[in-house]
Amino acid sequence: MILPSETRFAEEKIKEAFYKLERGDSSEKELFKFINQAIDNIEKNAFCGIQISKKQIPKEYVKKYGVTNLWKYDLPNAWRLIYTIRGSMAIVISVLLEWMTHKEYEKIFNY
Repeated sequence: MILPSETRFAEEKIKEAFYKLERGDSSEKELFKFINQAIDNIEKNAFCGIQISKKQIPKEYVKKYGVTNLWKYDLPNAWRLIYTIRGSMAIVISVLLEWMTHKEYEKIFNY
């Protein structure tokens, strides 16, 4: 199923960190570009990521963001973008929670 969505940041500090990447060194600028492309893809289809099983959703995300579903989008260089999908069939909003290295991802999700 293809479902367009709007994307938002879960918190202002995540949004600020994202835009700070744009002004960073070359690797940070590259990560900004990758995340920006992911946002474009998620806006075209909220389900383009890989759904994380409910039992693996970190309790911290449930408590902090009220997450009931979780998705990961694989970025180049083993980075991961974590997001949740909210809304109804009329309006779908993809909320970006954070990005992390693959190693951090494995630790948080107990792989």
